[in-house]
Amino acid sequence: MKSNDLQTLSLTNFNIEDDFWSEYIRLVREVIVPYQWEALNDRVEGAEPSHAIRNFRIAAGEEQGEFYGMVFQDSDVAKWLEAVGYLLETQPDAELEAVADGVIDTIAKAQQKDGYLNTYFTLKEPGKKWTNLAECHELYCAGHMIEAGVAYYRATGKRKLLDVVTRFADYMDTVFGEGPDQLHRYDGHQEIELALVKLYHATGEAKYLNLSKFFLDQRGQQPHFYEQEWEERGRVTHFPSISIIQDHPYSQSHLPVREQQTAEGHAVRVVYMCTGMADVAVETGDADLLEACRKLWHNIVTKRMYITGGIGSMAHGESFTSDYDLPNDSIYAETCASIGLIFFAQRMLQIEPKSEYADVMERALYNTVVSGMSRDGKHFFYVNPLEVYPISNRKNKNFEHVKSERQGWFGCACCPPNIARLLASLGQYIYTLKDNTLFTHLYIGGVSEWDLSGHNVKLEQHSEYTSNGKVKFTITADSPADFTLALRVPDWSDQAAFAVNGIPFVIGPDLIVDGYVRIKRIWQTGDQVEIVFSMPILRMKGNPLIRHTSGKVALQRGPYVYCLEEVDNGPNLYQLILSKESSLKVIYDPLLLGGINVILAGASRLSTDEWDEQLYRHDAEWQTKHTAIRFIPYFAWANRGIGEMTVWIKDS
Repeated sequence: MKSNDLQTLSLTNFNIEDDFWSEYIRLVREVIVPYQWEALNDRVEGAEPSHAIRNFRIAAGEEQGEFYGMVFQDSDVAKWLEAVGYLLETQPDAELEAVADGVIDTIAKAQQKDGYLNTYFTLKEPGKKWTNLAECHELYCAGHMIEAGVAYYRATGKRKLLDVVTRFADYMDTVFGEGPDQLHRYDGHQEIELALVKLYHATGEAKYLNLSKFFLDQRGQQPHFYEQEWEERGRVTHFPSISIIQDHPYSQSHLPVREQQTAEGHAVRVVYMCTGMADVAVETGDADLLEACRKLWHNIVTKRMYITGGIGSMAHGESFTSDYDLPNDSIYAETCASIGLIFFAQRMLQIEPKSEYADVMERALYNTVVSGMSRDGKHFFYVNPLEVYPISNRKNKNFEHVKSERQGWFGCACCPPNIARLLASLGQYIYTLKDNTLFTHLYIGGVSEWDLSGHNVKLEQHSEYTSNGKVKFTITADSPADFTLALRVPDWSDQAAFAVNGIPFVIGPDLIVDGYVRIKRIWQTGDQVEIVFSMPILRMKGNPLIRHTSGKVALQRGPYVYCLEEVDNGPNLYQLILSKESSLKVIYDPLLLGGINVILAGASRLSTDEWDEQLYRHDAEWQTKHTAIRFIPYFAWANRGIGEMTVWIKDS
């Protein structure tokens, strides 16, 4: 299948109007992007300095100074620009566009004559470019800037940044390749692969697609170049705390990509790589590459993913570990990793629309991604734990990466701008069109316009999906249009009722394909489809091989995983027990965090009344007391001060 067999929605043809998501889109536009601009310019009091904009200004000759920050600091600016591009595509903003144009002017000045663009190597290690691909993120930064250039061009029609990244890509095409005088190498952190495919789509230049395929084909080939370039630069290591040079699984360079069957190493790298693999597979018809994507997907979502859609269980290396190793308290689950998982899921949906991909995309989006940002849009989680005990987080070095409250900014600030660019482009994840079938992957309210077999079709989605499972579609067409509307049945709903123009729609087995109910008819203006998804409170259990959830349950209702917080339930949440007979009740609390559904339950709490100061006893009996407990959606935790939190609770 080629990319012209499918269509995702241009953001100019979609407007989100949703009870849940509209507020987040507003936050991105009015708070997050302006706040991040201030952070990139080091104007947020109390936050770690970024220096990212100043690095470009120094490289452009506009200021004097030295490079400051991480080796990949440029990427924060690129992701900010990409988010701006998506915002401008949905709604013009002359003031924001002017700010972005100024940044782009500076970036263009910072570009070297041969097309190279990277402030770290321009300012701090001139003459050493491409000498430490294993560690120093040159192609990673280039990839993010390419994505920004493509997004900004699509939004504004302005070519300046697109021309900058095209020149850079043209230069990279001379440096890397199979020729005798070219580097047969690749970046230690994947990103360039998926970016080059976007550049190919924007320009039609096949050499960018071929270069992306080259980088994927080279990964994991032997003999390994990491050691060679390490020797060539005098065994200098940029990140001594991580053995990137010797630890090839960390950067997924231990095997050729088509031979990899398990998700190993740094979680963000894995899912970025898989996204690029899926992109190249669909463009080239590479069946082996697509099959490798399927195997890696299956390993991640059936053995190495948290119930919240978080991935990457180990702090050291921000990495995957082994099957079913999913600790809740020492978890890493970087926000960027879940965003990358959403990228991967979206690409797989474009190739083969199966609800399993959309179910995971929804799980990560409504839980880990949204949890990664506070409701004020100015504080962020890098790590997304499922269990927090603040005293241990402060005292125990094994948990020092876990925070009990969101941070204003980070020295390594990849997550905040990643959240911004994902939410700014959210309209691209809701629908796809393939073979005259319009697939609905996410139930997010808004109005979209499509060209379906020469007919202009407007689709208005009204969604109460997250509150009561109700969704309504209204169709407007310039003339009767024959197409199929494919509607996902989410994995958390055990019953779904469909009606077309008020008449119940009987769903035969032949009408459900890969988790989507397909309604084919000649659609006319005014036609409506109504859906009611049941929303039971699910007592979720982990696979028996997950030792960290053994004997415990987690609650889920709709797309939301729920959690307990100390502010509602008192301290020592680990002492709570939810029996199988406990009644569970959903109520809407309009005063809590802007208004959310909470779950009330009766539970037991282990009593300490009979214990003295003895640490261990052989003659003690477990005593419990009845108590009422209150669950809130996981995404909303840590908005009411520091305290304990847990997703999993003992089951009896």
